[in-house]
This record gives sequence, structure tokens and C-alpha cells, in this order.
Amino acid sequence: MFNEEHQLTPLRWAMVGGGRGSEIGHAHRAAAQRDGLFQLVAGAFDLDAERGRDFGSRLGVDAQRCYPDYASMLRAEAVRDDGIQAVSIATPNSTHFAIGLAALKAGLHVICEKPVTFTVAEAQQLKAEAQARGLVFGVMYGYSGYPMLHQARAMVQAGELGDIRLVNMQFAHGFHSQPVEQTSSGAKWRTSPAVSGPTYVLGDLGTHTFHLGQFITGLKVERLLCHRQSFVATRAPLEDNAQVLLQYQSGAVGSLWASAVNAGSMHQQKIRIVGEKASLEWWDEYPNQLRHEVQNQPVRILERGMGYLATDDPGVACNRIGGGHAEGFFESWANLYHRYAIAMHGAAGGLWYPDIDDGIEGVRLLECCVESADNDGAWVAF
Repeated sequence: MFNEEHQLTPLRWAMVGGGRGSEIGHAHRAAAQRDGLFQLVAGAFDLDAERGRDFGSRLGVDAQRCYPDYASMLRAEAVRDDGIQAVSIATPNSTHFAIGLAALKAGLHVICEKPVTFTVAEAQQLKAEAQARGLVFGVMYGYSGYPMLHQARAMVQAGELGDIRLVNMQFAHGFHSQPVEQTSSGAKWRTSPAVSGPTYVLGDLGTHTFHLGQFITGLKVERLLCHRQSFVATRAPLEDNAQVLLQYQSGAVGSLWASAVNAGSMHQQKIRIVGEKASLEWWDEYPNQLRHEVQNQPVRILERGMGYLATDDPGVACNRIGGGHAEGFFESWANLYHRYAIAMHGAAGGLWYPDIDDGIEGVRLLECCVESADNDGAWVAF
């Protein structure tokens, strides 16, 4: 079962963004407060100060600590004896670097949405600042808290698949197969280069499953080739569909399909790891199961929470409600927030969590994909 032995003082925590109507803001709050390790005491929730104050007050935050912007919040909280210790950034991509850097300079731990910045150079600056100040900088790859992905990683590390040959990754939904950005504010900023950055679906979707591939296999990319398309023409130059081929330093090869125009599809976030002995496949719509295929043997469906798993791995053992019950998205996020809290208290002891290095790899993916696609699909060194 999930380990609840960490009796830590709740961290005084704030949010930037994630206000009324934000699905991702709700996910951050539900995850952070689930284990009592974070206490929401302040926030700059909305560009509209009055709306943000009203929203924060309804969450139980003191109205005087519902600030009109992040800079005001950082200044005011810095002089309080009970000021914030950590902040989560749930704002559009273009703001991540400035807010993250300001929070680090204010001495705060940071949890940031992805892609963490527009450029690798910016992400590396955040890393240097966090390291210099001894602060945690987490990047919210929220799917990586699922126990069965940690099971996949444990099996790869144990050599159960043999040498890894293929890594096939996809995150391809159909909800933006029409120009929904004309009526959806969330879709509008995601398809705006000034706010989203140099990519749309590669940054919004592709970085998630790419991160899972890196996490599970530990393989390092040597070079890649990218083709990207804007099937809804008004989204150009940002892509709503992309295919990426990857070559790893080990000799393995991979593919990544990111799409928002896979009409009729809910999510289709899948990852398949193929080794010389066996293969593993995981699908986020069925996150409690891991498909294990060994050549010349029947297919095995491994179930979360069962004793035959690698339960000595804390990522595998972090079940919250036991096998058979359906754990989901919020549980995965809560598992990560639990790890962030332990790290912020200086008690991580090698405990894994998605950090700024993972964020840098995601931004590097985007930079290389844009370079490749803009050069007619040329191979680009990673």
C-alpha cells in the first residue's frame, strides 16, 4: 500500500495561475493537498485581480493573500514570518521562465508546468539558479506518477526485456480536429506562437510521452527527424500533428506521434517498449494495467497493487486504494507531489521525481524537432 510514514510539516504553498475554469489548476490543488503535505495559503490565481481574489477566497485562502500578480505575491510573502515556501506555476508557457526565475530568486521551491521554458538556455538558467540556492525545481510530467510505469522501468532495469530495440510513443487525441480555438480560450493560447512557443502538440502532448520513454528505458537520444503539419491551416506555423523518428545512442530506434486531430480518439497516449526478449505496453486510458508480452508465451496483463510486482520499488508500491480499485490521474499527480514535498524537506534520499533535467530534455526535444521540420525533415543531432 501507499507509504504514509512521512510525518512532515505541511509546506506553505502558493499557486500562480490555475484559477476559475482551469482544469490543470484543479489537478495541482487536488494532488498537492491530498496527503496534507502542502497547505495552500496564497496565490496569484488570475490576470483579473478581483476575479482571482474571489476565487482564492472560495478556496479558503485569506483574501489579503490573493494577489493581483506573481511579483506582488513574491514581495509581500517574503516579509511575512509565515510566508510561502513553495509555489506551483500553472500559467501559459510564455510565462514559465520569468515566474520560475523570480520564485527561485525569492528562495522558493518551484513546481512548474511543461514545457518548462521556450529554450534550453532558459531552462539551464533555471537549473543553475535552483542548484545555487539548494532548491527543488520540479516539472509536472503528471503521468509519471502511475505505479505501473515504475513497474515497467523496474522490469527494464532488471533486464527482463533484454536489450531495448524499439520505443514507440504516441499521444494523439481528436478534440482539436476542428478550429476549436475560435471559442476555447485554452485552445486559443495553445495555438498562439507568442504564448505557446515554437510548437503546439509537440510541447503540449509529445513531451509527456517522450518523458515516459526516457524515464522507463534510460536511453539517450542521439539524433532525430521530425515532420509536422498544420491540418487546421490557421494554426500555422504551429503544428497540430507531428511524427518524429529517433535514434538512440545504444542503437535502439524510436517513434513519436503527437496529434490533436486524431478524430474520434479520446487520448491514445501509449508507449510500447520492445526488447530482444519481450515487450511492454502501457495506455493511459487503462493506467492500472501493463501488458507484458514474452515471445512464444501467452500475453500477461500485470495489475497494479499485486504482490507479484516489484514492490520493493517505492514507485511501484505507492498504491493508495489497493489492487482492483481504479486509481487514476489525480493519484498519479498526488504521488509526484508527495515526492516533491519529501525533496523540499531535504529527505529525498535518492527518491526519483521529474526535475529540471527532465524539463530540459523536453525543451531540447522541441528545439530539435523545430530545427528538423524547418529543414525539410533533416536529421538533427540531439
